[in-house]
Amino acid sequence: MAERTAKAVWQGNLKEGTGTVALGSGSFQGRYSFQSRFESGPGTNPEELIGAAHAACFSMALAGNLAQAGYTPEAIETTARVWIEKGGDGFAITRIELDTQGTVPDIDEDTFLEQAETAKETCPVSKALAATKIDLKAKLTAPQAV
Repeated sequence: MAERTAKAVWQGNLKEGTGTVALGSGSFQGRYSFQSRFESGPGTNPEELIGAAHAACFSMALAGNLAQAGYTPEAIETTARVWIEKGGDGFAITRIELDTQGTVPDIDEDTFLEQAETAKETCPVSKALAATKIDLKAKLTAPQAV
C-alpha cells in the first residue's frame, strides 16, 4: 500500500498566527493563515487543499471507469468547490460540489453521466469524505476535430 505524507506547521495564535503546509513529495509548499481560510487573505487553506485532492482523485477515477468501459477520454477537467460554514458545534465542511467536463469520443451523454456518478461514489477521496454532502455536475463536451 502506498503511504503519502504532508506536514503543517502553525506559529502563533489563531487569528494572528501563520502556518506553512508542505507535501511530502516536495511538489507543493504554501502558506496559510486565518485570513486565507476565513477571509480573502493570500495563501492556501485546508478546504482548498481538500478540493484539489478531491478534483484530482475524481478525475482519475472517472478516467479509469471510462477506460474499463471501453472509452478513452481525451480530457477530464474537474473543479471542486468546498464550503466551510459555522454552525452550533463550530466550523464544518458542509458541502462539496464537483463540476466536471469530459471530452470522450464515441460515448453518449447518459453513459458519461453514469460513469461520472460512479466515480463520485467510488473515488477514495469521496469515500474519505462520506460524511459530507457531495454534489456532482457533469457535462460531456465534443471531441476536438483533428
